[in-house]
Amino acid sequence: MLVAFSVAPSGGHDPDGSVHNAVAAAVRVVRDSGLPNHTDSMFTTIEGDWDEVFAVVKAATEAVGAWGPRVSLVLKADIRPGRTGELTSKVERLEAALEAAAAPPDGATGR
Repeated sequence: MLVAFSVAPSGGHDPDGSVHNAVAAAVRVVRDSGLPNHTDSMFTTIEGDWDEVFAVVKAATEAVGAWGPRVSLVLKADIRPGRTGELTSKVERLEAALEAAAAPPDGATGR
């Protein structure tokens, strides 16, 4: 399964509202877990089985909790039993489809 999640404190003490230190604490938990993962500007995605993925999400959420009295957690899951390696395979299939879509269909002139 893939789980994309975003976790951040609210009510913290940073006067400019930045949450990067709290998010860094969560990402460190994810990276230390050893599960395949990817972090972008909005979400961190991890891959594994149900129990291991949600244990990491819980630990990351608890790490963020140290930065404020309240925590916001948003997550999205792709539950596809029997599949592994989807963290990269889904993107590879997308890129292949984009490349194929860029070429005109057989017999088309492109005009």
